[in-house]
Amino acid sequence: METFDSLVRAEFSPRNTYLNTASSGLLPARTAAALREAAALRVEGRPLDPLFEDVELARAAYARLAGVPADRVAAGASVASQTGLVAASLPAGAEVLTAEGDFTSVVNPFHIRGDLKVRAVPLERLAESVRPGTALVAVSAAQSADGRIADLAALSEAARAHDARTYVDFSQSAGWLPMDAGAHDFTVAITFKWLLGPHGAAFLTVPEDFGGLSPLLAGWVAAEEPWNSCYGPVAELARSARRFDISPALFTYTGVRHSLALIEELGVAAVHAHDLALADRFREGLASLGHVPLPAPGSAIVSVPGLGGLLPEMSRAGVQVSARAGNLRASFHLYNTAEDVDRLLDVLAG
Repeated sequence: METFDSLVRAEFSPRNTYLNTASSGLLPARTAAALREAAALRVEGRPLDPLFEDVELARAAYARLAGVPADRVAAGASVASQTGLVAASLPAGAEVLTAEGDFTSVVNPFHIRGDLKVRAVPLERLAESVRPGTALVAVSAAQSADGRIADLAALSEAARAHDARTYVDFSQSAGWLPMDAGAHDFTVAITFKWLLGPHGAAFLTVPEDFGGLSPLLAGWVAAEEPWNSCYGPVAELARSARRFDISPALFTYTGVRHSLALIEELGVAAVHAHDLALADRFREGLASLGHVPLPAPGSAIVSVPGLGGLLPEMSRAGVQVSARAGNLRASFHLYNTAEDVDRLLDVLAG
């Protein structure tokens, strides 16, 4: 069996110090090869059947990572569109509880409704803020801006106690933080960050009874028999979460299938240990430079106040990080090394 390091070396060869997975992950070599082959099918006029098969293989792989049956997973395009489905399912006047400063795609569709009561509280107070009458709690498992990790166990317990549903966005954690989608009513994750896939795919998980969601975007692919449902109204929607599918970006899902295979081969537990070791090394190095990162224990994302303006200097030095809310944000993933961390610290030290 190949070791973690040898598998990673075979798949990645960045030409700079890339510490920006929280924006976009790098594509594995196997994924890039699959994308080229998918393009060749279109160029050469060959049947696209293998690409449709890849959608189902990607769905199944994501389901295994999420810890739910594949028939609870819908294939879509973005967090915002999936959030929109959840928002549309709520009755007028329903209260939605969110975390202050959470990612826009997680919260804005609830505001756009115009007839929902959307309440935002600090992330650390989310669970204690669930109250009678709260219909839904929507939150990111890991915050995009600073990497803070939500206490999902406490949130689930509070939601159950008040008969509220939960909607969790795993976009900034799926791939490095163990995920239990079955503990929540609805979850979502895009695939172009820590899951290492191309842009254009987002998986939604739903309860077995669909949790009151209406398949508002249903086209032919949402039918129980898609290829027999190409004309006129769909006679029967899929009996699974596939009823919430939209027509898939085939190249994207082909890439996602191969990227998820790599995550499965490495194992999320091993990726988690690797990523956190690098993040902690960076935190320790920051302390030696007199910088204090925002508190985000146990996170692979580290944000440092006041250093966001250094982004152009970082880029010129061949170090790719990001600036969020005025902070310098570094994110560490499986292709990063201790040398990458030290390079970032050296640049910060001048």
